[in-house]
Formats: sequence, C-alpha cells, structure tokens
Amino acid sequence: MNKMPPISPNLPNSPFALSLSKGRSVVPASKRKNGASTSSARTVFSLGFAALALSLACPAQTRTTDGQSPQPAIEAGNYPYQLFLPQGYSADKARRWPLLIFLHGSGERGDDVAKVKVHGPPKVADRDPAFPFLTVSPLLGTDQDWDIAKLDRLVDHIAKTYRIDPARIYLTGLSRGGHASWRWAIAEPKRFAAVAPVAGRGNPGEACRLMDLPVWAFHGDRDDVVVPEGSFDMARAIRACGGRKARLTIYPDLGHNAWDPAYDDPALYKWLLEQALPSPDPTKDKK
Repeated sequence: MNKMPPISPNLPNSPFALSLSKGRSVVPASKRKNGASTSSARTVFSLGFAALALSLACPAQTRTTDGQSPQPAIEAGNYPYQLFLPQGYSADKARRWPLLIFLHGSGERGDDVAKVKVHGPPKVADRDPAFPFLTVSPLLGTDQDWDIAKLDRLVDHIAKTYRIDPARIYLTGLSRGGHASWRWAIAEPKRFAAVAPVAGRGNPGEACRLMDLPVWAFHGDRDDVVVPEGSFDMARAIRACGGRKARLTIYPDLGHNAWDPAYDDPALYKWLLEQALPSPDPTKDKK
C-alpha cells in the first residue's frame, strides 16, 4: 500500500486552519391575556390559521445572506436542511458556485436540524465563512433511510434557486450517509463531478457504473460497525472494470469514526474542487 503524501491546498480567501489527517492511501481507490374577550380569542385563532395556511401555500423564501441557516423542507415529505452560502455569494451576482451535498449518519436522525452540523462539511462551514462550497445538508427523520427521489428533488430545487455551477456538484456522506452516497452515485453517476463516501458500503455488483466517476472513499481499519471491506470491495470492483479514478484512504488503528480525519483534511476539498463534469460537445449532434 502506497502512502499518500500530505497535500497543502491553497484555497483562496480561506484560512482552513485544519490539521492534515494521517492515513494510508490506496489508489485506486402566542399567549392570551386574562380577561380577553371570546371574540378576540376567535380573531387570534382565525389569524393564526390564516398565517399557517399562507405559510403552507407559499414556498420558502430564497436565502440571500451569506452563512449557514436552517431551511424548511421544499415540499411536504421532503427533508429540512442546513444551507450554507459561502462568503461572497451575495456580493458577486455573476459567479456560479460549486455545490456540496452532505448526508449525515444514523446518530443525527430526528427533528433537530441543528444536529446535522455536528460533523462534516456543515461543521467546517460553521467555523469558516470562506468555505468555498454552497453546502446543502438535509436532515433525515427518525428511523428513516435516505430516499434518492426526495434528494433529487431537493438538489433540483437548489440548482434552480441558487447560482450553482452544474458541472461542479459533489456528494459526500458518512456511515448511513456513506451508504447512500454510494447508492445515489451508482443510480446517477453523471449527476456528480465527484463522490466521497466515508465509512460506508456500496454494492460491488454495480460498481462498474462508477468507473468514470472520481471517487475518494475513507474508512478506519478497525471499524466494526461498517467493516472496511465495504470500501475495499467497492474500490477493487471499480478497478476491475477499468476504472482509474477511484482512491481509498484507510486510517490505521481507527474505528467507525473516519469522518473526523476525513472532513478535517483540506486535501479532500482541494481534490473535490479539481473535479468537474466535462463540458458538452457542441458538435456532437451535428452531421
């Protein structure tokens, strides 16, 4: 196994004061006042329902202030999410930004959207306003699993609502979110410029669909929750299909929490920014 040399990215306008992780890299791899009248109560009651009906009928307003904030689901049954707009987004009306989608693990499921910021890119974005990705981090409900159709509609909404570079849409996730990252990438390999599953597993039988997609997987070699073979098998299967854009980092003496070193490593974000979908060939359909 070859050791991956440390990479020190120089991302513009970003301190990224993060420590480089050490790992082995395998390539490929309202209250009512007392005495209020009944009619007043009815009025408040009616106004309350009117406001509720209005809020349900109107779509969520587009956020225009830089930084991270919780957002309601774009539709009934979809996911609430954290949205991060990078420093400079509101000032530069012409620039299109890379989009990073982050899928959390089982431990963050529930109804508290703030919990998605405890790990990964939304955690990094909270402490670094110059994090260079427009970042979307949806919240999975209790006992639920990620639904690709819902995720697709969310990303489509983001792409239509915000200034996104369609050639630079990236996907990452940890544990349960890592499984979903593999699954989503396999289902739609041409949607993403790159995918980075952390402590996840995929289906090696479908790995050939990823042979042309840049993949960087991360795993701890002592993971007994999702064994590292989940990443090894995918990397091997991609290579067996002729894929040469997959890489795998295995952290020695580390259990399931491969996400702290992976997401604290600036090399990951530098690598993501280096990936882009190819531009369409304008002569392709010409005779």
